[in-house]
Amino acid sequence: MKLFLIPKPVGTLISLLPRYPHSLIFTRAINLALGGKLEDETWQPLHGKHICIRVKDAGIAFHFTLGAHGLIARHAVSRPDLTISASAQDFILLALRKEDPDTLFFSRRLLMEGDTELGLLVKNTLDALELPPLDLRALLPGRLLDRLRTRLLA
Repeated sequence: MKLFLIPKPVGTLISLLPRYPHSLIFTRAINLALGGKLEDETWQPLHGKHICIRVKDAGIAFHFTLGAHGLIARHAVSRPDLTISASAQDFILLALRKEDPDTLFFSRRLLMEGDTELGLLVKNTLDALELPPLDLRALLPGRLLDRLRTRLLA
């Protein structure tokens, strides 16, 4: 099933962009999506660990750590504590819960490097979270602006 594939020239172009803004946008989006769930003590082992989510076909990587109130963007380092890599399509399938991380891992479509025990903690904790299904239509610019307007006027 091909939901989303980033063409190689686009991925090459994206990979030339500055790294830090990607991570900042990513961490803000995750913090908004998960609310206070990242403040739970279950996530304690992630505090201060440098984690990298690498989207292989897009040529981008999100670097972050977990702080007291959620994810915090970090600048890239040569050896993060944990790197999780997959294609954009596979990350979307995971977010939509249409694909199991174990299946992707054993088919070598999802890679973990570094502290794999930390990776298993992340995987198991995310699996245990009761999250509503991801609705990609909520990311359309008009809907995002409506939500922002509602928050600012509340």
